[in-house]
Amino acid sequence: QVQLVESGGGSVQAGGSLRLSCAASGSIFIFSIFVMGWYRQAPGEQRELVAHITSGGRTNYSDSVKGRFTISRDNAKKTVYLQMNSLKPEDTAVYYCNFVPIRSDYWGQGTQVTVSS
Repeated sequence: QVQLVESGGGSVQAGGSLRLSCAASGSIFIFSIFVMGWYRQAPGEQRELVAHITSGGRTNYSDSVKGRFTISRDNAKKTVYLQMNSLKPEDTAVYYCNFVPIRSDYWGQGTQVTVSS
């Protein structure tokens, strides 16, 4: 079985930065072949994909975070990162990583990001 564990969240003022990490462990065979994504869920909202990165390093971002967030991966460490700059209160959410497409059995607990004005 595969576990995905998110970390790095916290509380920051608007305009601040955070760097999230997602570490994969367990029976994953070759981490590098999978497309990975960062998702977030704000109170009362559906969980949404905000960024993903392919095995070849191609990235894509939602319009709401484009230009502010950067997704990256370290395949040797089986880890995906999300560098979050110029944070806004609207970025407040629980952030999760997962495969793209989603594998529902691999959701972790997420990491809380709170941005205050």
